[in-house]
Amino acid sequence: MSSPTLPRPDEIRLVVTDMDGTLLDPDGAVPDGLWPLLERMHDAGITFVPASGRQHATIAASFPATSTPGHDELVIIAENGTLVTRGGQEVSSETLDRDGVTAVVRAVRGLSTTRDGGAVLAGKRGAYVERGDDAFVDHIRTYYRELTVVDDLLAVDDEVLKVAVYDDVDSATGTLPALVHLRATHQVVVSSPHWIDVMPPGVNKGRGLRRLQTELGVTPAQTMVFGDYLNDIEMLDAAEWSFAMSGAHPDVLAHARYTAPGNAEHGVVQVLAALLEERGSTVTG
Repeated sequence: MSSPTLPRPDEIRLVVTDMDGTLLDPDGAVPDGLWPLLERMHDAGITFVPASGRQHATIAASFPATSTPGHDELVIIAENGTLVTRGGQEVSSETLDRDGVTAVVRAVRGLSTTRDGGAVLAGKRGAYVERGDDAFVDHIRTYYRELTVVDDLLAVDDEVLKVAVYDDVDSATGTLPALVHLRATHQVVVSSPHWIDVMPPGVNKGRGLRRLQTELGVTPAQTMVFGDYLNDIEMLDAAEWSFAMSGAHPDVLAHARYTAPGNAEHGVVQVLAALLEERGSTVTG
């Protein structure tokens, strides 16, 4: 991948970034250097969009009104593309059928004796888990701010966006084999080394982004995207200015046109700072 000569700021209208492993630093925090750049992007007419497998409420909490210019119009792609909002109002959503929910929950229950993890039912009103031990719940709250422990996930009355499955060891080798058969009817994606998401068929961050592009009247040529893992691939494909983070999954590096420094080096901030400088700025990964 080459080091790009970046466009002028007025040639970009949409900047979309994954959170974990991409925008957030290794401690899970938004880099301080982003906040002044958000103001400059807002003034330049560039819409900034966090896109994550995290819950909508969790993402929103990372961008408080006091620090986020144009907060009333903040756009969020949540739950790996199953929910897209603008200014708190739904732009699009996709819900999982009851048969899919049942199949995932039962498969995960069957793994309970061999894997340390559990299923998270991600609904529009909140998230739900059956495991109630403090260590598990505290960890899941990192990603699902609005979380309720229930006796039976299959009895939850909510519109289900996806079922996320946490695997404490390795999601691809541990949990995925128990869920891979669902790929015939559902979207099953390894979203991190410890997470698998099961969603309605065809749903991903890229689909959510393309709907947002239509809503805003923005083209792929006017879109800049950052990602690092397998659930970011379709999103990268929806933008001409696609950046894989240094150290990203090999398949992500293969899909992206450019590289950015890793999240420990605040690579997203570095690229955006260069974008907002004069035409001709370059970025190296």
